[in-house]
Amino acid sequence: MDRLFQYLNARPIWFAVTVALALALLPVAVWLDLRHLSDVALNAQANSLNAMITDIRSYYAKNVVGRVLANPDGRTVAAHNYADIPGAIPIPATLSLELGEVIGHRGENMRYRFVSDFVFASRQPHRLDGFETDALKMFRSDEGKLPVITAVNGSMFDRKIRLAAPVIMGEACVSCHNTHPESPKRDWKVGDVRGIQEIEVEQPIAANLFSFKYLLTYFAGAGLFGIAFASMQWRQARTFGRMNRELEDANSFLASVSMKISKYLSPQVYRSIFSGERDVVISTERKKLTIFFSDIKDFTVSSERLQPEELTAILNEYFTEMAKIAHEHGATVDKFIGDAILAFFGDPETKGTREDAQACVAMAIAMQRRMVELNAEWRRRGIERPFQARMGINTGFCNVGNFGSVDRMDYTIIGAEANLAARLEQIAEPGGIVMSYETYAHVEDTVRARPLAPISLKGISREVIPYVVENIHEERRTTIGVINEFTDGARIFLDPERVTADERARLQTILSDALDALRKQGVPSRT
Repeated sequence: MDRLFQYLNARPIWFAVTVALALALLPVAVWLDLRHLSDVALNAQANSLNAMITDIRSYYAKNVVGRVLANPDGRTVAAHNYADIPGAIPIPATLSLELGEVIGHRGENMRYRFVSDFVFASRQPHRLDGFETDALKMFRSDEGKLPVITAVNGSMFDRKIRLAAPVIMGEACVSCHNTHPESPKRDWKVGDVRGIQEIEVEQPIAANLFSFKYLLTYFAGAGLFGIAFASMQWRQARTFGRMNRELEDANSFLASVSMKISKYLSPQVYRSIFSGERDVVISTERKKLTIFFSDIKDFTVSSERLQPEELTAILNEYFTEMAKIAHEHGATVDKFIGDAILAFFGDPETKGTREDAQACVAMAIAMQRRMVELNAEWRRRGIERPFQARMGINTGFCNVGNFGSVDRMDYTIIGAEANLAARLEQIAEPGGIVMSYETYAHVEDTVRARPLAPISLKGISREVIPYVVENIHEERRTTIGVINEFTDGARIFLDPERVTADERARLQTILSDALDALRKQGVPSRT
């Protein structure tokens, strides 16, 4: 049975044909059972009618014809006590009473009875039940003009119908009853109700239950089919439930692993891999990118002054803030190399060479401005010489893609243009940004920059004209008012918004003394 269901499930068209055939067989089974039931009912009725006619014929032959023939002079009379009179035959009322007894004694599902509440004195009174009493009252009432009265009752296993019809007095009946010495009533009129003629038919439902053999067979087969199908579905549901739980566990594990993997990849690379846009195979392509390179000036010196735990916390904070800014501007962060950051624009997502270059420079400016805020925070935490970043930017063609072995790959870039970005970063001042002419050509209308003298860099065959981005902190000063300047002979950091009223007067005195000292050295002051 399981194989059958598996076969049908694997072929939906045959499953649909099987269901349609099963539905079509239902009316066929009902029709066959109705035909069988009709045959049984007709046969039973024919047998009952045959037996009834046979009994009536026997009764008529014995009590009517037989008595007439037994009279030697051939004369006969109709009397209620015909048995006591030679050659007499029963009157209609007596005939009805005795026929009821003859038919009723057979004990089958059909009975006949004639009853009246006015019986001759020589006969036993009839015992009338509620149905018969009510029927007589109804027939004799002014409203009782019904031809018959019926009542249906029974239990869940059988049904019974009783039919009562009035027995109406005719002229001959009235003449006989009004003059007969044993008549209980002598004022009969034509049309009066003498009594009732009752027919009772009983139909046992339980006995005919198995007449629906085709329908029962169909339901039995459908039940077995349904139980087998439900059992198979239950087993499949359990199997699917187990598979779903295993799949949920696997999905949870994969989601956890993917979240962990995402920490090692740039968001753009992570999305392209898990969306299926990028295949994890060794392959590269040549694209025009804008490369960003930065590191921290004198990081080795700074690391020697800090405890390892403190250095790790500050470095991680620095990388977190820089990576956040890079993500906001759409950069692909390639890697962190010690204290350095390598990022680029143009792959796997790009808005165009010009837009990528402008986004990269805007990102670098935002990073330098954020460094001012971080330095202020680090000083408040007791760091004497916070980090100062140098940044280099270049635009050019590089090979970008997956490099490595079939077992381990690294998504990165290689090429002379990437090396140029690293060389430009090395000549930048602390807190400064240096870019190549190729980048400057795309951003000259959005930032202010001044060229430096052409320089030759190791590994670069041509002379390079660096451009230094100016006024990096100008907008930031006007918005937050922070002064952050460092030279070999001076260190100035001022955040006016955090200076209290008491400290303001003291700081003004200190700054005034500092200006006087500079004047003595021959340096003009600015007011």
